Amino acid sequence: MRIALFITCVNDLAFPATGIAVTRILRRLGHTVDFPTDQTCCGQMHANTGYRAEAMPMVRNYVDVFDSYDAIVAPSGSCTAMIRDQYPRLHPPATSVAARTYELSELLVDVLGVTDVGAEFPETVTYHPTCHGLRMLRLGDRPLTLLRQVRGITLVELGDAEECCGFGGTFALKNPDVSTAMLTDKCARVRDTGARVLAAADNSCLAHIGGGLDRHRSGVRAMHYAEILAGASS
Repeated sequence: MRIALFITCVNDLAFPATGIAVTRILRRLGHTVDFPTDQTCCGQMHANTGYRAEAMPMVRNYVDVFDSYDAIVAPSGSCTAMIRDQYPRLHPPATSVAARTYELSELLVDVLGVTDVGAEFPETVTYHPTCHGLRMLRLGDRPLTLLRQVRGITLVELGDAEECCGFGGTFALKNPDVSTAMLTDKCARVRDTGARVLAAADNSCLAHIGGGLDRHRSGVRAMHYAEILAGASS
């Protein structure tokens, strides 16, 4: 299977370790992962704020860059949802490549049939299901299924887990007071778990929650679940 990594803007610019983790996991499972250097932004911010015409060059470029691959993996529920949900409506020729674009847990569990990636992570972890993964991709318990197989991990349930953290891309900028109130609730739920690590599928949401946890001096580390799965088992 020819697999390509779509890194996404947030990961490329701020969280490169997540893309490295995805590649490490897939290579450990015996797969070759390509990284096409002509990839760009998926256009989500443009499309979601009404600039659909401006998003179209990015949509077309995605098709041109990734259409030859059997599967495209992205460590982001948000960007994967943009591609799978909006691309076919914005640009019908993108339908085929959009259907072959997967969030990491979908690729591992549904396509490759893997739930144990041979990881070890001796920490107490709680998991936040981010909105795009939960409501648009319907990831369900796929990420948790993978995390449960990690050696040494202690998973604790997050209260009111399905409540939004308040980030929502431009929502946090346009509605800062509401966003901050939602973040405060989410941080309180995380602290209540006693976990040392908060995991999720989107680094944008993790940056938002992690910032709140840092301001509260909680000692909780926000971490993409791919980086947990990349921890090699001895």
